[in-house]
Amino acid sequence: MTCGANLRFRFRLKRATLAALTGLAIAGFTISCEAAGPAYATSGDCGGFPKANLTTPAGWCVGVVAGDLRFPRGMSILPNGDLIVAELGGWVENRGRLSILRKAKGYARETLFEKLNQPHGVVVGPDKLVYVGVVGSIFRFDPANPEKTRTDVIGGKSGVAGPPGNGRHPLTNFVFDAKGDLLVNVGSASDNCDEDKGATCAEAKTNGQIRRYPVKDGRASAFKVEADGLRNSLALALHRASGNLWQAENSRDGINKRDPKLNDNLLPHDELNLVVAGRNYGWPYCYDNKLPSPEFPSHDCKGTTAPVLLLPPHAAPLGMAIDNDAKLPAPYTGHMLIGYHGYRKTGHRVVALKLDARGMPAGEPVDLISGWDAGGEGKPLGAPVEVRIAPDGAIFITEDRNRTILRLIKP
Repeated sequence: MTCGANLRFRFRLKRATLAALTGLAIAGFTISCEAAGPAYATSGDCGGFPKANLTTPAGWCVGVVAGDLRFPRGMSILPNGDLIVAELGGWVENRGRLSILRKAKGYARETLFEKLNQPHGVVVGPDKLVYVGVVGSIFRFDPANPEKTRTDVIGGKSGVAGPPGNGRHPLTNFVFDAKGDLLVNVGSASDNCDEDKGATCAEAKTNGQIRRYPVKDGRASAFKVEADGLRNSLALALHRASGNLWQAENSRDGINKRDPKLNDNLLPHDELNLVVAGRNYGWPYCYDNKLPSPEFPSHDCKGTTAPVLLLPPHAAPLGMAIDNDAKLPAPYTGHMLIGYHGYRKTGHRVVALKLDARGMPAGEPVDLISGWDAGGEGKPLGAPVEVRIAPDGAIFITEDRNRTILRLIKP
């Protein structure tokens, strides 16, 4: 039995049928023929790829570029259009993989590195080399010769302390600023300082930060804390014209367990924060617009920095891109894009947010891709992570729940 590409076919025989055919008393038998590829039902074509049955603005479509990846997370686009993809491999150490998807070969996948420790961030640096964040460190390499050019930049064998990579949020993401410094996420080790019962949180001195590492010739020097009180900064992006560094915050869970009067479905909001050096953004002491957390009811939140925008609660933003080069078609030219990874109703979507000339939000986020939440036949629940803008204005998305790479275009 053979199967065509992107088809899913199952043929099941009941016990009676099998007995009639073979004379054997067996409990059941399944002949299964599944093409390697997406869990999505597809219909028609979207820029040369199977068109996913998802909701987009009129005139746009989503193509399924690749499937059967190992929990794809971070991604970057090389100048020739190839995709470098970090495959987390699940929440187990040293099962991650870094792959390259060759555009000239229809985005066929090739392995660059195996046995990585939960890789996440992937960024093309100012030196045109590829930088990859794994738990506790960042390394770089030349994609033309990966094995022979791989070197540790922070953590590992670099001699410079990397992020602790401990606890609940160990993944490493980062951006380069205009000076070429690395700004690196250090996620919280707990949900909301769970193990600390005192008036202060010891963990907040080492986690829930963005670190700044100066980098010269591929060598980082000792870090300083750029900003803290940020629970988990996997969604980071730089607005080049203004120099603004943006962070989308994954806020805490289970607030109702600390205060039953608070509704966990409605609070706290996730956040969009403008990161300014030296500022504190409240975690774990404060949430939303400077409200004290129930664990720390007496904490004075006046000195913390409020979010620029409150995002939906539990949207779980994990990826962010800004259209710095005006590549996106109207009406989304110059917008910020955010991937909402969350599994509740507020998640599983990609949104666009208009920015003004100063790089500040000028409205509320609007859906670019939705419809995952419908579930059902051909519409699996989705969990978008990274969002990247290609030179031709195509938007590439990693979607880890269904192990796919998607491509949103306006043909």
